[in-house]
Amino acid sequence: MKTTFPAPLLTHVCDLAVTIAAPVEVGMTPSGLRRMIPITGGNVTGPLLNGRLLPGGADFQLILADGTQAHLDARYVMELSDGSRVFVQNTALRVASAENSLRIMRGQPVDPQAVYFRCQPRLEATSPDWSWLNESQFIGTGQRAPDGVFLSFYKVV
Repeated sequence: MKTTFPAPLLTHVCDLAVTIAAPVEVGMTPSGLRRMIPITGGNVTGPLLNGRLLPGGADFQLILADGTQAHLDARYVMELSDGSRVFVQNTALRVASAENSLRIMRGQPVDPQAVYFRCQPRLEATSPDWSWLNESQFIGTGQRAPDGVFLSFYKVV
C-alpha cells in the first residue's frame, strides 16, 4: 500500500534571544574548522514557554572547508517561569555564501534572507508539568546577529 500522508502542522512554542561570548577557535581539523561559542544567557518568550537561558551552555560548530555550511550543536538549559528546568540539545544547519559565512564568523551583520538556518531542538523537561516537551518533536528557524542568536521553536503536530 502506497500512501502519502498529510504534511504535519506546526505550533509556535517560543522564541529565544541567546546572548553569546566571543568564539573560541579550536582550529582546522580534517573535518573542517571547529569553533565553540559560549552561551552566556538569554530570554525565552512565547505562547507555550517563557523563562530564561542559564549561562554555561555552548554551541559547538563545524564549518566545512569551503565555508558555506556550518553544522551546529548547541547545548544549554532553559529555566522556565515556574522554576522548572529544561535541557536543550539543538542541532542546526546554516548555509550561506562563503562571503556571508565569513561575515557571520567575524560577528558582522548579514541579511537573514541570504542565510538558510534551520534547527532540530530536542527538549528534556524535569517536571511532570512539562512532560509534553519530552514527548514531542520540534523544529525551528534561526538568525545569527552580531550580538547573539535568535531562534523560533515549533512543535510538530
